[in-house]
Order: sequence, then structure tokens, then C-alpha cells
Amino acid sequence: MLRLDNSWVWDSWVADDGVDYHLFYLQAPRSLGDAGLRHTRATVGHARSRDLVEWEVLPDALGPTPGAWDDVAIWTGSVVRGDEGRWRMFYTAINSRGHGLRDQRLGLAESDDLITWRKVGREPLLAPDPRWYKTLPENGTASETWRDPFVFRDPDGDGWHMLVTARAVGAEPNDDGVLAHARSHDLRTWELGPPVCEPGAGFGQLEVAQVRVVDGAPVLVFTCHPQEMTAARRAASGGCCTWSVPAADGQGLLGPWDVSRALPLVAEPHLFAAPLVEQRDGSWAFVGFRNTEPEGVLAFDIIDPVRVSVRADGTLAADPD
Repeated sequence: MLRLDNSWVWDSWVADDGVDYHLFYLQAPRSLGDAGLRHTRATVGHARSRDLVEWEVLPDALGPTPGAWDDVAIWTGSVVRGDEGRWRMFYTAINSRGHGLRDQRLGLAESDDLITWRKVGREPLLAPDPRWYKTLPENGTASETWRDPFVFRDPDGDGWHMLVTARAVGAEPNDDGVLAHARSHDLRTWELGPPVCEPGAGFGQLEVAQVRVVDGAPVLVFTCHPQEMTAARRAASGGCCTWSVPAADGQGLLGPWDVSRALPLVAEPHLFAAPLVEQRDGSWAFVGFRNTEPEGVLAFDIIDPVRVSVRADGTLAADPD
């Protein structure tokens, strides 16, 4: 478990260098008193581990840059290693341009050692296209749901893909969640396209999404607050936050994904924003935090791994202890 005495810890993502697991996580000072204030004070912390249980806290990885487009707080992202060996962190940020938490942007930082990070570019990396994704009425280049970039290699070796939490144009609230899709050949220049799924599955947001091949089966995993679901989906959720979607026959990581087939991780109903990590023995586990804030319990620490496997229906289930 990772718990910081002076900071709340919530969303996280993991990079594996082949020896250590590097955990990057959102953090904010507990001295704020009100946990609801943490979102405008979030920075990215860093810890490493050999076993996903015992963690060594390292210097902070990333924070806002005064006067820049990401000058308020840094939010969730992902890390990949390029072909030349350099690491890239794709992250979400909010800024002081006037829209508060509603103006979410994507950025890029690079590192040679996963310890020291340098931001790339003076402008956001990728903006929503209003042909497919909802933008702010007062600013068509920004969106209140444009975050959690998840980057992965093309399965056929043709560059890279990015999935972004977004909302579909023309869909109803709490039913408009989609995953935006972009492609790149150099991890710096990205071409945005239509989403890899359709709205109408009962989710308002597909947060902290990731696609993995677990036990030989492609699977999509995402998080959604119950209050961000339609009434019908919320009634069927059992209060769960983490969901998985099986691939159709012959389908790979690029989808298209039928999110209406999503099933909750019922054994861990409060698990939230948890990266799915391959362990050294080839098994898979979630490493995240339990979102018990709605119940008035401010946990905000990274729990020990929750081992999972693929069910007969292609979705994920937590293995019994």
C-alpha cells in the first residue's frame, strides 16, 4: 500500500521499466482540509516498487507551470517508452484562462530516466474536434470533458494510438460518454479522428480508460461515477465504479467497442481510476484507490494489487484471495 501522511493520493498510472514499476499519481495537500479542493491543487507524485506492494517515494514528477496553458493543476495521464528509449508522459491539465475545471487540455512531457521530466511545447497537444466531441459553448477549442489520455502502440507496429475521455456531440447528458481516438507516428504530432465507441450505453464519462490484452483477450476498462450514469445503468451498477468491456470475436484493441456490454467489477465496487498492470508472473492486477469519498470516508491511498482474470463472457473479475 502507498499512503502519504501529508497528501491525498487518488488517480494513478504505471510505467514498467522491466525492473521496477513506476507509479505516477495525483496528489494534493491534506492540509487543504476539504478534499473537494484537491482538484485545483493536484500535482503528479512518483513512487517505484518491485512488487506493487512496497513503494519507495521519489521526487515529484510534474506540476503546473506558472503563466503557461497548464498553470493551475495537472491531472491523469499515461506513460509510454518510445522506440529510441525516451519516456513520454501524456497528461491532463487545467488552466486559468477563465473556464475553471471546465477547460481541460492535454499535454506532453519527456524523460530519459522516468525521474526528471521536461514539458514539450507551449500549447496543448491535442484539442477536441466539434464534429465529433462536445466543446464549450464559449470556446470551441476547449471541453469540460477532455482528459485521461491513454497511449499505446499500434498492434501492427504502425505508430501509436491515444484514447481520450470525451463526450459525443448530440447525445444526452449521462449517456454521452465516448472515447476519442487519435493516431501518431512520432508521439508528438497527433491526428484526431472519430471515437472508438458510440454514445448511448448509459455512461456520461468513460474515465481513465485503458485497453489491454489479458489472458489472450482484448478488454477495455474504464471508470464512471454512479452519478454520471443514466438511471437504468445506475440501477444495474450496484454502485460499482470500474467497468470492463469484452472484445467482439476477431476484434483487437482498436475496437470499435460496444460499451453497452460493459459489466462492473462487483468484487471491488469502490475501485476507481486503477491502472491494470501485468505482474512478473504474467498475471494481471488493478493498482488503484478506493473512492469512498461519497460515503464520507477519505481513504485516498493506493491499495495492494487486486488480481483479476477474464471471465467466460470476456469481462474482468477479481480473483479470490
